[in-house]
Amino acid sequence: MAITHTRSRRKMTGGRYIAYRHKRKFELAKQSTLTGLGEKKNIRGRVIGGGIKYRLLQCNIANVYDPKTKKYSKATIKTMVENPANRHYVRRNIMTKGAVIETDKGKARIVNRPGQENTINAVLV
Repeated sequence: MAITHTRSRRKMTGGRYIAYRHKRKFELAKQSTLTGLGEKKNIRGRVIGGGIKYRLLQCNIANVYDPKTKKYSKATIKTMVENPANRHYVRRNIMTKGAVIETDKGKARIVNRPGQENTINAVLV
């Protein structure tokens, strides 16, 4: 079944809305990209208006910001430590915004959405 960005078929009270049209192609949604740990792999997709969006499938390098020295550097991701989005993502090494990762520079929190921005940016904790 297709995932769409349309309103609910049910009212707040539980009653049904009367369908006045069918699904439209521009309302179609994509499956969420669960960015994993591994060699960098991404896919490219077209969006409305002819633009291109890259979706990150796997990555093992993060741009890490050190708040003490106020400098950015690249770091290799070793493993996941914590993920507030879903506790099972830690075991599966799935990275989302807010997840804590272990890098060779230390523990860092992911501050961007890797599945939509094709990179991983993090801040040392």
